[in-house]
Amino acid sequence: MTSPKELKRELRREALARRDALDPTWRIEASLDMAATGRGRIAAGQGAVVSGFWPMRSEVDVRPLMFALREDGARLCLPAILDKTTIVFRDLVRGADLVDMGFGTLGPGEGAETLDPQIMLVPLAAFDARGHRIGYGAGYYDRAIARLTEAGRPPRLVGIAFDCQEVQRVPDEPHDVVLDEILTEGGLRRFAPPL
Repeated sequence: MTSPKELKRELRREALARRDALDPTWRIEASLDMAATGRGRIAAGQGAVVSGFWPMRSEVDVRPLMFALREDGARLCLPAILDKTTIVFRDLVRGADLVDMGFGTLGPGEGAETLDPQIMLVPLAAFDARGHRIGYGAGYYDRAIARLTEAGRPPRLVGIAFDCQEVQRVPDEPHDVVLDEILTEGGLRRFAPPL
């Protein structure tokens, strides 16, 4: 019998292959369209702390959305990898140097202020119609979200993906974090809270 972990690995591989096959020019245009949709629907508000991510490989380029939310008054932060299990979110300010965070992504250096995001734009490999997600397998986001929730500051979770990354069903595991919403080129979908 296939374990949930093995099934997730296979679903991740298939979804990422579909994403990688998308035309690069189309991905850029879709990312820009998603920024316009997200700006109007996410409504971060003045001073809200929003975590984004520096795109790697064929991910949605969430930077146009991040910068649109900044124009609307949000404060931005990016994940910074501290060790093999921990990420924190560091203030992203204009003109600050970004450093290599590994995995082909960048983030603010150690001198940047650490922030607790109220809204998290969450990267992912695959998702289903219930709001369950498959990340890249390291569990960084699951642990960061759990840490914020345990501290009484659960963030609003907005997954960022292309429609082709949707799978029929993500296997449930106890540590899984369910998304509140997902933004794709098809629009922003909200998920019902679990019963």
